[in-house]
Amino acid sequence: MLLSDYFIWTFALLIVFVIAWQTRTQIGKNRWLIIAQKKSTIMAMVMLVFFMGITLLDSLHVHASSIEHDHPSLLDLAFPKAAQVTETSYSAPLSTHSYQAQLILNKQGSFQSRFPALKISHPHMPTLFTLVSNGILWGLISVTAIFCISLVCRNCIKRQWRLSLSPSWRFTWCVTAILLLLGSIVYQIANTYHILGTDQVGQDILSQTIKSIRTGVIIGTLSTLSMLPLAIVCGLLAGYCRGWVDDAIQYVYTTLSAIPGVLLISAGILVMQSQLQHHPSWFHTLEQRADIRLVGLCLILGLSSWANLCRLIRAETLKIKSLDYIAAARLLTLPFWRILARHVLPNCMHLILITIALDFSGLVLAEAVLSYVGVGVDPTTASWGNIINTARLEMAREPIVWWPLLAAMVVMFLLVLSANIFSDALRDALDPRMRSSHLNQKEGAS
Repeated sequence: MLLSDYFIWTFALLIVFVIAWQTRTQIGKNRWLIIAQKKSTIMAMVMLVFFMGITLLDSLHVHASSIEHDHPSLLDLAFPKAAQVTETSYSAPLSTHSYQAQLILNKQGSFQSRFPALKISHPHMPTLFTLVSNGILWGLISVTAIFCISLVCRNCIKRQWRLSLSPSWRFTWCVTAILLLLGSIVYQIANTYHILGTDQVGQDILSQTIKSIRTGVIIGTLSTLSMLPLAIVCGLLAGYCRGWVDDAIQYVYTTLSAIPGVLLISAGILVMQSQLQHHPSWFHTLEQRADIRLVGLCLILGLSSWANLCRLIRAETLKIKSLDYIAAARLLTLPFWRILARHVLPNCMHLILITIALDFSGLVLAEAVLSYVGVGVDPTTASWGNIINTARLEMAREPIVWWPLLAAMVVMFLLVLSANIFSDALRDALDPRMRSSHLNQKEGAS
């Protein structure tokens, strides 16, 4: 496994632990019930679970024995047949012939301009109607199997929570079933056709777009997590201790904010690249080198973007510090670290969650911008930024090659939109006023 694989699996286990810990009490269960009230939030949760599942499948690698061979992940092994075939050059979506004409020697000994057939094309290719029918059939089988499993899980949840989850459960099930049907249809078609076409070197765009999900999720999560400890600790200390501690922390993040973010990140990435070039013994394969560069990029993004959250936490701590229950805690001679952990930090969580959501979306988009200017992830790493950077030069050609750019932008949009919708619902669930109004409405309806 690669270094980033350990990070993403640790993050997934941490999410499971936090959800299990929150649902131990009735207050935690009510929070999740508030989250599941809106249909848009349920759709966002299903999409985030889908993206996280792809990331975990792509984060199980086998150790490579040499620098020339990179062993595939479980996601690579699960790709359809057509996605694993490399063509000679561009091909349009669902096409059977190349997008570019080539000079081919005919039987008369002269060259003729033709659009050659793709490697995946053959005379007995099934039609799209047949592939869609097979996809629907396999999708219905998958839906039926998961439906039986979900019934057992639903009964267990109802017995444990003693609450009725029927409306939310039915809609969640419908969204999941539709996603399974679409996935099954896409998989069946991708066994025969390049659904999203191919790029300049003949690689399948669908497989590149799906593998880029792992890069986007890792950059968004790892960069955010690397920012949180420094921002939270410095913000709490600056707002509570004041004095020279506040002055020193303000000086640091004010100086950091005065430097343009793109220049600071670019300088850090260039230093990291120089270190990697001078220490080739740190990695044994090209894939490990690209993964170390990915992790380094996440740490640089996190360490250069903690100032805004630190400033917000400091301001909120200054406000909370003047409240009566903080004065009562001081009269009880509680240690300051306990006051910060038990009384101040929980009241700053709404700011932290909002900032995390905004930074997650911004960091995913920042990777595309950095890769566009050439200081992002390694060129061998599948990412939306690399796809956009490669496709931008083809937008001016005739005929235009539009499918790589569209595929990367659509999937990136779905990830960012789902994260924003879920974060809004999570903020409402953690707000005591929203939670009390929800409980009042529930009691009034009953």
